Amino acid sequence: MTDADTPFIEREIYIAARPETIFAFFTDPAKLLQWIGVEATLEAKPGGVLRIDMNGRDVVALGQFVEVTPYSRIVFTWGYEGDDHGVPPGSSTVEITLTPDGEGALLRLRHSGLPTKANAMHLQGWEHYLSRLRAIAIGEDPGPDPLATPTV
Repeated sequence: MTDADTPFIEREIYIAARPETIFAFFTDPAKLLQWIGVEATLEAKPGGVLRIDMNGRDVVALGQFVEVTPYSRIVFTWGYEGDDHGVPPGSSTVEITLTPDGEGALLRLRHSGLPTKANAMHLQGWEHYLSRLRAIAIGEDPGPDPLATPTV
């Protein structure tokens, strides 16, 4: 069974930043937009809205926060406005766990509830965006997001 065939996506990365720093990149819209999306509405509390315009053209992620435990855990639902991606708004769940590790933190992402056909796209997307998050959390500039750059 490949990653694209599993019932969930799971990734772990080490980030040389404190959990408090990383946590803010999931709960503060201005910080979130430094690594993912072009516009965001985040109400980081259980039942609060999560809406991210991913590219300014045609992909808007929509869900709600389920759990927000400062500096250690964030759970939100995920899907897309419209029906183009086969993942309706709020139909899947993303769990982020931050565990202190030395001077930094281990970030574990688990995305469940995706249709099998959507796994490969989400796996690539999360790998791309987690790499951008790691860079921005340690003060590096990840540069313009090629996935958000409008086409001409």
